[in-house]
Amino acid sequence: MTTIALFGAAGKMGARIRANLQGEAAYKVLCVESPAGQERLRAEGVEPVPAREAVASAEAIILAVPDALIGQVAREQVVPFARAGALIICLDPAAPFAGVLPAREDIAYFVVHPCHPAVFQEENDPEKRRDFFGGCGQARQNIVCALVQGQEADYARGEAIARRIFHPVLRAHRLTLEQMVLLEPVLTESIAAPCLSLVREAYDEVVRRGVPPLAARDFLLGHIRINLAMFFGEADIPLSDGAKLAVSRGRERLFRPDWRALLEPEAIRSSVQAIVRGESAE
Repeated sequence: MTTIALFGAAGKMGARIRANLQGEAAYKVLCVESPAGQERLRAEGVEPVPAREAVASAEAIILAVPDALIGQVAREQVVPFARAGALIICLDPAAPFAGVLPAREDIAYFVVHPCHPAVFQEENDPEKRRDFFGGCGQARQNIVCALVQGQEADYARGEAIARRIFHPVLRAHRLTLEQMVLLEPVLTESIAAPCLSLVREAYDEVVRRGVPPLAARDFLLGHIRINLAMFFGEADIPLSDGAKLAVSRGRERLFRPDWRALLEPEAIRSSVQAIVRGESAE
């Protein structure tokens, strides 16, 4: 049996992880929380464990805490007291990439992040089709993993735990930490999310200009689906000549020609440092 110390056990991610590990004979979970979080755990019938006690006995430690707190928690409550050979698991690449995890040669650092259920993933169960987040024992999803420090055996341990805490998992992609930050925050948060937020604003604007909301929603979401299918090779349907012209003109108005600068190392470092410092968007 592997003993896991789960920091942030009463939070959104911590609660999901607790639910997925509950009843698993292979794992014993020690729940660690702040005073306010301890009250929430007790209200659910879970007795919290002091951080020092949990860390000292754990073979694996999951940091399900906000990015801006990971460095402090790791420095003050985890790394100095972890047993040799302990595996410390982060749920996002930002803190490890920013270098806020303390140096210690006899422990391992592992990062995992969920891909969430994919747009074109087929699910027959209606409840699974409505599971957009994943990791709740409903819709299947994929995960990305990186071994930041440690041996191959540590990666195997980390992937096994990752598959359980985000189950059901189809594929576990092994990446480097540098590749992971290209996916998040860059690809998903710095590029894809702003594009989609603009689409939502455009939807609101056409509704303001008189298009019935349900008609606009049906039309837009249907076109988004078929465009995704075309652009990502799910359907062999070409854009019409008129659509190609509209796309070209739209890109000129909507996007800066230097958008790829977001993928450059300096921009990535700046973005990640803002995340771990908890800086709000201007």
